[in-house]
Amino acid sequence: MKTYGFFDVLSITDEQGMQQYRERVMATVDQYGGRYVAIGGPLEVIEGEQRPTFPVMIEFPSMEQAQRWYGSPEYADLKALRHRSATANAFFLQGIQ
Repeated sequence: MKTYGFFDVLSITDEQGMQQYRERVMATVDQYGGRYVAIGGPLEVIEGEQRPTFPVMIEFPSMEQAQRWYGSPEYADLKALRHRSATANAFFLQGIQ
């Protein structure tokens, strides 16, 4: 079942580090069967108090593939770079059949 990774980049503390991350991360997502669905862009909050700062959505073929990507050796250094360079909230949500 398709799974969606939602990342909301709340703040960037190292723009150069995030630029390096952006240049390299898509190849790791592709390697695990993922594809970017949304990267930032206009949004409209229609209910509630949550105000995403810079939302990113990635689609994976399954929860297992999403977890493999997130825990992969290919993504490990990039994940550490992102953690050093920005603050974000993130979660995976499994779709329905």
